[in-house]
Amino acid sequence: MTMLLRRDRTGAADTESAAPVHNRSIRRRDSLAAYAFLAPWFLGLFCITIGPILASLYFSFTDYSLIGDPQWVGLDNYREMLGDARLHSALKVTFTYVFVSVPLQLAMALALAMVLDRGVRGLPIYRSVYYLPSLLGASVAIAILWRRVFGANGLINQVLAFFGIQGEGWVSHPDYALGTLIVLNVWTFGAPMVIFLAGLRQLPAMYYEAASVDGASPVRRFWTITLPLLTPIIFFNLVLQMINAFQTFTQAFIVSSGSGGPSDSTLFYTLYLYQQGFGSFDMGYASAMAWLLLLIIAGFTAVNFFAAKYWVFYGD
Repeated sequence: MTMLLRRDRTGAADTESAAPVHNRSIRRRDSLAAYAFLAPWFLGLFCITIGPILASLYFSFTDYSLIGDPQWVGLDNYREMLGDARLHSALKVTFTYVFVSVPLQLAMALALAMVLDRGVRGLPIYRSVYYLPSLLGASVAIAILWRRVFGANGLINQVLAFFGIQGEGWVSHPDYALGTLIVLNVWTFGAPMVIFLAGLRQLPAMYYEAASVDGASPVRRFWTITLPLLTPIIFFNLVLQMINAFQTFTQAFIVSSGSGGPSDSTLFYTLYLYQQGFGSFDMGYASAMAWLLLLIIAGFTAVNFFAAKYWVFYGD
């Protein structure tokens, strides 16, 4: 009997010691399978994203023409930016575009979202129609269409001529060319509108019921209930749309035929970067410009996050 008990204890001990080894083997096999599936993503991350980023950082300290070998010049490219008048003009155009078009776009998106939130019949159709410009807004086809619409003989001038008004060549006039691109960006309000609409659907109805009992007007309810509760959504859309606006390129390139428009009125920062890198083949200077743009976007994003604690209200 004693011998049988010893054998049972020995067998149980062997089973208990074998179980962790078996579990580790299963975990190792699962990990290898996971890494195998993630391998294409890691390959893209290091070869397509991180690799070029580090290469551009190196090129920003060199004189590189894409043809010869890069020559180390230190901070010369960054010093050259301080006296580059066209770069300063491009920054002014870009800042104007961002700070005018983004608030107008968000205001339009919120207004349409509130209209659709009132229970319009055929809501999925309207939502799709309004979202469509956001999918096509950065395309070459829409940029070409926009150039036709605001051209000297475009649709806008034909409508004005019907009322006896002589129109301008909007995209070729230095005072109006940037405005046409701002209108184009405002027109692509579909993406933030859908996000606003989803946020409006999540607002608690009890606040509006209490406000109605107290006799609050629709305007009062908007400013004291809707807007404060939507501030997290507004903040999210603001950050995304500001980053996208700083990176705008296709519209300016097509509408201005890659030249920057009359008197550089549509010379966006990204367009000037493209001209330096692939027009003048000054890839070192273009890389330095790219890193400056990264710092600008990061700076404004950080300011938004810092200021958010003063105007963004969360549920907690």
